[in-house]
Amino acid sequence: MNVAASAPGDLLPGRWFDGRSSQSRPVLVGLQPTPQGPSLRLHPLSSPGAAPVVFAYGDVGWPEAWNDKRPQVRVVVDLRDHGSLEIDAVGPWRAALAAAGERPGIAQRMQTRWPVLLGVTLAAVIGLTLFYRYGTPWAATQLTRFVPLGWETRMADNVMRQMDEGTLKPSKLPAARQQELQARFDALVQQTSATPHRYPGYRPALALDFRSGMGANAFALPGGRIVMTDGMVKAAAEKGLPDEALVGVLAHEIGHVMHRHSTRMVVEQGVLNVGLGLALGDVSSVVSTGASLLTGLAYSRNHEREADCYAIAAMQKAALPTVPMAQLLLAVARDGDKKETTGQADTAGGGAGKEKKGDAHPVWSLLSSHPDTVERATELERGHAPHCGSS
Repeated sequence: MNVAASAPGDLLPGRWFDGRSSQSRPVLVGLQPTPQGPSLRLHPLSSPGAAPVVFAYGDVGWPEAWNDKRPQVRVVVDLRDHGSLEIDAVGPWRAALAAAGERPGIAQRMQTRWPVLLGVTLAAVIGLTLFYRYGTPWAATQLTRFVPLGWETRMADNVMRQMDEGTLKPSKLPAARQQELQARFDALVQQTSATPHRYPGYRPALALDFRSGMGANAFALPGGRIVMTDGMVKAAAEKGLPDEALVGVLAHEIGHVMHRHSTRMVVEQGVLNVGLGLALGDVSSVVSTGASLLTGLAYSRNHEREADCYAIAAMQKAALPTVPMAQLLLAVARDGDKKETTGQADTAGGGAGKEKKGDAHPVWSLLSSHPDTVERATELERGHAPHCGSS
């Protein structure tokens, strides 16, 4: 605020509550254009001829209009440390503001003009959708590059210890059978250096463990640890499938490891929650649970497709067929339907029972963590999928 001489010009009557007393001071209010925006000039009527009190544009909390057709009864101008100003002539005040160069901000235009509100809302929805669909996975992919391998292995050890104390039991497969599958796994691991994935410099120590107690399942933990259950080996044997079916499942799980899907899922949820917090503020606490759920479902589907693509490429490099893997996938899915079991955490075959051919409705597609089982099996049988063009 400063004091300067000025010709009154077109002035509006007002009441100035300067904060020094409970009584208002009658003033005449003028607006002058400046490069920064209108300045506010108050001419106290109690001191005729005195210099006006001048408030620069940035020193005033300018009131916003809420409805062009129904203006406020009076305007209240926040003068910060110098109290407030009340003006009853709302129409002339807004006309004087416009003449002095005031341009309403985006918030006021949204409040007074429905087309602007709808346009901004549409832009926000599109922006959040693009952020969710493309921005979050891209950012998570880049940030995962900086996650140490040691952190992944420690997390995997903790998860495995908890599962061994709960769901998982020691494998009952004969030692000779475990050695056969271990040899096939070791041979497959040799293909990892030539199989494309998102992190060419990422070289975890891949290891295979056998467990029982979870039905037909296989899953990968971050850092290179892969678990196959006795139930998965038994399912392949009962269907008369060759070991290439199990090798394909292992290739799928190696794909999860090499693409760092478990770590990316953690980072993706963090990026999404931070983005929602910045975009929605406190509202994000209401939608954070739903956002995490949708992240787990939608991004999981993308991860499953990536792991399938990795398995197809690895099996082709090893000159092994992918048809047995597809047959095992369908067999486990059908068995899961018959037993009415729920899907497991992360498998190439187990947990697929929830996705049948009839589940192609868009709503079910949105709320399922795996792509359609029949579609996946078809792609594996022909050894190619349209989305496998790049990693």
